[in-house]
Amino acid sequence: MNSEYAFIMKCKQKVLSSQKITAYEAKSLINISDESLQFLSDAANEITRKFNGNVIDVETLINAKKGTCPEDCSFCSQSAFYKTGIDIYKLLPAETIVKNAKIAKDNGVKSFCLVCAWRGPSEKDFEQICEIVKKVNSEVGIEVNCSLGFIDKKMAIRLKELHVRRYNHNLEAARSFFPKICTKHTYQERIDTNKIVKKVGLELCCGGIIGMGESRMQRLELGIDLSDLNPEECPINILVPQNGTPLELQTKLSLSEILRTIAVFRFLMPKTILKIAGGREVHLANEQEKVLLGGANGIITGGYLTIDGNTAQEDMQMISRIGLET
Repeated sequence: MNSEYAFIMKCKQKVLSSQKITAYEAKSLINISDESLQFLSDAANEITRKFNGNVIDVETLINAKKGTCPEDCSFCSQSAFYKTGIDIYKLLPAETIVKNAKIAKDNGVKSFCLVCAWRGPSEKDFEQICEIVKKVNSEVGIEVNCSLGFIDKKMAIRLKELHVRRYNHNLEAARSFFPKICTKHTYQERIDTNKIVKKVGLELCCGGIIGMGESRMQRLELGIDLSDLNPEECPINILVPQNGTPLELQTKLSLSEILRTIAVFRFLMPKTILKIAGGREVHLANEQEKVLLGGANGIITGGYLTIDGNTAQEDMQMISRIGLET
């Protein structure tokens, strides 16, 4: 254990002095023994505090258009390929979205993300989204982020002009694992979209899902690819198997596997908002504080796209309880 502790400290000091750890060092960190896992989490927490302070980034999502997505992502209950029994609806009216944004702001939430289940927006849908963003900006005054699937450069520039701060487009899984979860588009298409986002000056929100049957090394592979994109925000979702999807019987990841993944992602992305997102309530239950003291410095509150989550009040109390702030 002493040699593992010394190695963790060496890697920590490297990151604290603004050097990148190597892929080999990252591999050794993610394979650390369970006995040394607390040292790894503590080191990740120290990195987080140095580069990001004590603030937890709290965000709320709205599923602005739900279901009937033409892609076949095997984790997603919104895919038109699977019979999952979820309610479906077209793009919500602007008034509904504005109302939800006001509630989020009143709850102390700093950012509000519009998410739509489609491959990418049609011209008509995109114009509607732009009008909604304008309304939220003028009537609420909360930071607006978007997750609209594949967009082109022209759309990205328009969102930037409307003062959208951040655009979300997750890689979802490692390149080597991606063909097992999606056949309707490629991993490279996701990379290309993220590069468009960065090129026009939008902040990039890009993460993935762990616990889909990938190996530990594939989780690391995802982390390395994400760090190469240098996203301002990286949401880490933990699969909650959805009835009717190909992954409905997927076994749960252990707490130690989740903690080591988050910690190593922090070593790889010291300045990124590392956001623990979908599945944290289901998988971590009363252990959620551990991730906020083990590398993560952001949460999504109030529920996700198709599953419920903690209320904003519960999350604010949790953050306060561990001595952090929003």
